Amino acid sequence: MDSDPPLLETYKTLFANSKTSSNNHDHRLVTVEERHLPLIDLSRLSHNEAEKERCQKEIARAARQWGFFQVVNHGISMELLEMLREEQVRVFKQPFHHKCREDKFLNFSAGSYRWGTPTSYFLRQLWWSEAFHIPVNDISSTPMEPFATKVAILAQKLAEILAEKLGHKLSFFQESCLPSTCYLRLNRYPPCPIPSDIYGLMPHTDSDFLTILHQDQVGGLQLVKDGQWIAVKPNPEALVINIGDLFQAWSNDCYKSVKHCAVTHPTKERFSAAYFLCPSYETVIESCSMPSVYRKFSFREYRQKVQEDVQLYGYKVGLS
Repeated sequence: MDSDPPLLETYKTLFANSKTSSNNHDHRLVTVEERHLPLIDLSRLSHNEAEKERCQKEIARAARQWGFFQVVNHGISMELLEMLREEQVRVFKQPFHHKCREDKFLNFSAGSYRWGTPTSYFLRQLWWSEAFHIPVNDISSTPMEPFATKVAILAQKLAEILAEKLGHKLSFFQESCLPSTCYLRLNRYPPCPIPSDIYGLMPHTDSDFLTILHQDQVGGLQLVKDGQWIAVKPNPEALVINIGDLFQAWSNDCYKSVKHCAVTHPTKERFSAAYFLCPSYETVIESCSMPSVYRKFSFREYRQKVQEDVQLYGYKVGLS
């Protein structure tokens, strides 16, 4: 299709070299156990104080023990999620040469469209996907704006609960994570001819405070739990929440930013949408308790370090 990025043609050298190259950084792409994430009903936050407290404790426990959890009754209707999916399909089905124009496409900032992995040295560092990584400010007056508005409210609510469970009532997230600094990423994973060898997104952690993901029913999200890779069973009514690196550092390792990936499918395309709760580049991240596991750093410093690691190693190292 003329809407698909030329992944096979562009990375043909990696395919040719795949039999002789190896990379021990990644897990082997094999069938793994499919499991349900902790499922939390957020409507309980509107019940009596005792039930509200139990719900908040479950959120914090999942963030500590899993780094991932799912939420239902989250305030975003199925109709709104379906509208988001329809808009994603419409956007991605535009001709490839339109999507990758240097100037603005659909009023998104220049450079919002990404595909493949320019820094790939090995086949397993290739991301078999295309995406629009869009500042939330760019989404105003588009069909995606209602979703972006609702998901931003949900992200702030969850961040405040997680902070409160560590004994901190603060406006830090509202002041630091603004529409101009947060992002919506629309992902499409085309069918892949050799799904056993290629990731949709290679194993990584997220470089934000927290991420809210809506995935379709094709599945493909995998994560590490107790040292083992597991596949996340899709739930059509749930959103997936995961802790990012910044929250792990801020919480002094109380909440865990967990390595995860997206695998490909041989015949089906897959769509997902992720909201990233990010601060401004000038925001300084320091642990909320002492002694601190990490030295304080700005988000700009951290992003630069991630980019340097990707250029040097072909993958993100993360917190250290």
